[in-house]
Amino acid sequence: MKGDDKAHIAYADCFSGISGDMFLGALFDVGLDPEELRAAIGELGLEKFSLRSFRETRSGISATRVEITAETPYSSRTWRDIRELIQESGLAEKVRETSLLVFACLAEAEARIHGTPVEEVHFHEVGGLDSIVDIIGSVFGLYRLGIEKLVTSSLPMPRGWVRCRHGDLPLPAPAVCEILQGVPVYGVDYDQELVTPTGAALAKSLSSGFGEFPAMRIERTGYGAGSRTLADGRPNLLRLVIGRARHVAESREVEIIETNLDDWSPEFSSHLFEQLFALGALDVGLAPRHMKKGRLGFLLQVICDPARSLEIKNCIFLETTAIGLRFRRENRITLPRKTGTVPTPWGHVGAKLVETPAGWTIYPEHDDCLRVAHQNGVPLQRVYGEVGRSSPETFTEKKE
Repeated sequence: MKGDDKAHIAYADCFSGISGDMFLGALFDVGLDPEELRAAIGELGLEKFSLRSFRETRSGISATRVEITAETPYSSRTWRDIRELIQESGLAEKVRETSLLVFACLAEAEARIHGTPVEEVHFHEVGGLDSIVDIIGSVFGLYRLGIEKLVTSSLPMPRGWVRCRHGDLPLPAPAVCEILQGVPVYGVDYDQELVTPTGAALAKSLSSGFGEFPAMRIERTGYGAGSRTLADGRPNLLRLVIGRARHVAESREVEIIETNLDDWSPEFSSHLFEQLFALGALDVGLAPRHMKKGRLGFLLQVICDPARSLEIKNCIFLETTAIGLRFRRENRITLPRKTGTVPTPWGHVGAKLVETPAGWTIYPEHDDCLRVAHQNGVPLQRVYGEVGRSSPETFTEKKE
């Protein structure tokens, strides 16, 4: 789910993991109307069920707990069954499309684990009515609340075992490991399931990025309660924070993404750079290097906010011949600066006013200088010179 500056944004803080009912409970807690959801789910033509939401207190924090109960037993559903249910429903097109993405994520993971074609995958736990309501309800909730972008924290990975229809499975569950490829996770000393396959699929399919709290103006905060009690007494909650996205030029912690490109033409670099910067890359570099067997190749390095890294990694895989990426977190320090314009003989031209240890310095904005040079038939270096000679007192800051 992607969004622009000042759009509604949500941050899923999964300090105790994520499951479908926890995420849905958090959506109720920030304002989703249960009656609206019941009406929307009614479009699926499912068997009769009850959906109950109620307040619970965990470690002094008031949260919403969700219980979904089918009135009649069900048999396991196939991916085809669920797809037809969604496609033939009267749900909004955006809700149908996004719900299908979540279920496809689950189906592909199950197919890889069991070595079967995707179309033949039988859902058991995630084919139950409660999981269908959790998934479609979560998608509907984000849609109904106007959330255009979801960022999710790194996810905790426990140890131990979980009982399912196939028998005892190691934690994290195999489906969770398959789904969360490329997602930042960390180990915790728990022997209880914290991230369910449904929760993993929701996080992977709905999030535009993973990492630290995004820049926003907070409007609402809600908590969804899980069904389990954690052994060490910590609250089994998911926190959902909703607000307005706020543009910030800098991130103190950044992610460095690198890859060696072999058998790739640098003619594609202009398009690649454009795509990466559009996704929020802070800087992109491409350097030639000698590869194995004497071949010439390139080192691609991208610096980005950790919350943007997943989309940027996917872009690199799509737009280059890379088959693997290296990435790490680093801290950085940047100089204070402002964006605006300075007066020149050809009108106002874009520039940055940077505060260095020696004082304020004007730096030309290349694209705007190039525009002025073309429009006025003057050398680019002359435009650069005029901008660079400008006094900081003549600088006009651009307002948001």
